[in-house]
Amino acid sequence: MESLLSLTIGLLYAAGLYLILERSLVRLIFGILLWSQATNLLVFTAAGLIGKKPPLIGESGELSNSADPLPQALILTAIVIGFGVVSFTLVLSKKVYQWVKTDDLERLYEGQE
Repeated sequence: MESLLSLTIGLLYAAGLYLILERSLVRLIFGILLWSQATNLLVFTAAGLIGKKPPLIGESGELSNSADPLPQALILTAIVIGFGVVSFTLVLSKKVYQWVKTDDLERLYEGQE
């Protein structure tokens, strides 16, 4: 399972890098989104995929062979923050497109001069 997730993480990073190197502002945003999702999967995989039981303390007081809840909580927080950032940048890119009439990054830099 870890090898399949490692391959998926590598593909997400590669696709994100390809999109970030494009000249379109929208593709840049989607590349950053893919990078954030790949990082979330990386943290989830690094935390370990061993537990099948929920992370609850039983009557004996043991937590043996259970999932670690901290990485799951961090990933859930990162997903929510990432959604907010992507929503903001999409609205901002729409306003930039309405103002400049292009989403080409080279033309945006030319408009600064």
